[in-house]
Amino acid sequence: MPNPLLEQHPLPPFSRIEPAHAEPAVRELIERNKQAIEALLEENQTYTWDNLLAPIEQLEDELAQAFSPVSHLNSVCNSEAMREAYNACLPLLSEYGTWMGQHTRLCEAYQQIADSPDFEHMDDARRKAVENALRDFRLAGVSLPPEEKARYGELRKRLSELGSKFGENVLDATNAWSRRAKREELQGLPDTALANARQAARRAGYEDYLINLEFPSWSPVLTYCENRELREEVYTANCTRASEVGPHAGRWDNAGIIEETLDLRRQLAELLGFSDYAELSLATKMAESPDRVIDFLEQLAQQSREQSLREWHELENFAREQHGVESLAAWDVTFYSEKLRQQRYQVSQEDIRPYLPVSRVLPGLFEVVSRLYELEIREVQDFEHYHCDAQLFEIRQDDQLIARFFLDLYARADKRGGAWMDDCRVRRLRGGELQIPVAYLVCNFTPPVEGKPALLTHTELTTLFHEFGHGLHHMLTRQTVAAVSGINGVAWDAVELPSQFLENWCWEREALTFISGHHETGKPLPGELLDKLLAARNFQSAMMLARQLEFSLFDFRLHREWGEGSIGSAQSLLDEVREQVAVIVPPPFNRFQNSFSHIFAGGYAAGYYSYKWAEVLSADAFSRFEEEGIFNRETGRSFRIHILEMGGSREPMELFVAFRGREPDIAPLLRQSGISA
Repeated sequence: MPNPLLEQHPLPPFSRIEPAHAEPAVRELIERNKQAIEALLEENQTYTWDNLLAPIEQLEDELAQAFSPVSHLNSVCNSEAMREAYNACLPLLSEYGTWMGQHTRLCEAYQQIADSPDFEHMDDARRKAVENALRDFRLAGVSLPPEEKARYGELRKRLSELGSKFGENVLDATNAWSRRAKREELQGLPDTALANARQAARRAGYEDYLINLEFPSWSPVLTYCENRELREEVYTANCTRASEVGPHAGRWDNAGIIEETLDLRRQLAELLGFSDYAELSLATKMAESPDRVIDFLEQLAQQSREQSLREWHELENFAREQHGVESLAAWDVTFYSEKLRQQRYQVSQEDIRPYLPVSRVLPGLFEVVSRLYELEIREVQDFEHYHCDAQLFEIRQDDQLIARFFLDLYARADKRGGAWMDDCRVRRLRGGELQIPVAYLVCNFTPPVEGKPALLTHTELTTLFHEFGHGLHHMLTRQTVAAVSGINGVAWDAVELPSQFLENWCWEREALTFISGHHETGKPLPGELLDKLLAARNFQSAMMLARQLEFSLFDFRLHREWGEGSIGSAQSLLDEVREQVAVIVPPPFNRFQNSFSHIFAGGYAAGYYSYKWAEVLSADAFSRFEEEGIFNRETGRSFRIHILEMGGSREPMELFVAFRGREPDIAPLLRQSGISA
């Protein structure tokens, strides 16, 4: 029986992919790659791009194309069989990555190319790819003695397994909890949330309503539900997921995984000659030292501290004076914040939602991109679906196909939470022909319910624009070397620049006139409502900044200080960080860290600060559009040429300076966030 993962396709043949195909395909391609690389090293004495690096790129790309749909399906159509297939591939890929990274002769071949007279005449992309590869050989322990090389491989393999298990525990804990509710328990919930809860109940075979831990279900309860006991119950279930406390105490507890992960990361860093994992993490980032990151975060905390405390006291006073609440519990904060927002600005997310149907938002998003970059985006009707929610689009310029992307917008039980972009195909030259880049864009929005269209909140709108910004970085690249094409090779603390940058158009009056349109009348967001939305933009912005700084400092200090004896547990450090920067201190049973997938099951370990670091870049980049016109095509072309098209072919600071004419300034971020430091 043919294995579709071993065939070459412009797009994954989802209808033919079975879990049983995954491990055999990955195993066969890895073995083929190893033999081919050894043969290439034997055949040549003088190594060049064409006789060594180009063939290796082809081998690596074919392996990536085989595993990409497996990884994607594991995230968006999770099943026991797919999970087992995915997990069976991880140790194979980890071992192969270690084999490549520690291959002394291969490293020497790269070094020979870097030392050759031709190296300086290579284009930026090839030269940067070689330089990055040599750095990565060092970070893979290529110069370690044999026993330490073996230990490195063991650490990498185990860390891969731990990350996967952490994510599985979060998904299982999320799916395990639900709560049937009567209509009278849900007073205050908007119609869209009620309809979603009714639909969830029907799908589960119940009458009445069902609340679960998918974001579109639990978030409206904490925001609008008058029933304080239900808010507490939902808050508790959500913040104790995958921990030793809460409604499923101990069943999917990630505490042991967290500790083992931190121990092994520390060992890995020390094995490679770094003081700690934070220092190792920065070896591939913009920030030059751990002290620089800590100083950056603490500077932001200091500049926003007074305002965040003022916002918190305003909320406390409002809850006490207007609603008789003497002490705000964690499950009260979002609820009374929304009431204060509505009193102060007479606007809520639910007021905006009818004007943001997906059927209007998507064409609006595509229009923004068209005006900035002169692109045309068309939906493709005939393609292989992996789920009925998935859509496929193509991007054209001058009627020439330049990229494609899958779009998967709605929450469901077998889908990992959150929102993300991942690559399906990378732009590169393949046998002299251009391989078109393809992206996966995934969100978890409220689906269409009871015959009504999917309606987004403004927060969901910015999430969609954020992920599409990542997608554009991947799809509009002009690079043809895979290692620096799209987001490949981009420093992790710069990779959020294009995503956060695109969010700005969600707040622009001129853009919202065509992004929005009432789902019944088609009329854009009324001027009065738009004025209120814009006025409320920075409501509690300092409190929100404090929360992001809490996450960032916790992550970075955890990876810097773990194992030194100064911290007893992740929880004790989190408590210390909260005492330093938080204005909202959660209850003792809160186990936020046990579902902090960004750093324990994603790519943000000792890198969560990247969101704020890149936000400085994005706010300053957008300030040029504010100066020259938000749809100024010359400015858009400049951003595309210097940032989006360049991928990882040059250092991000060089690219930023080429676009902005100077190094980044923090002032636009503080101004945009309403921080009056």
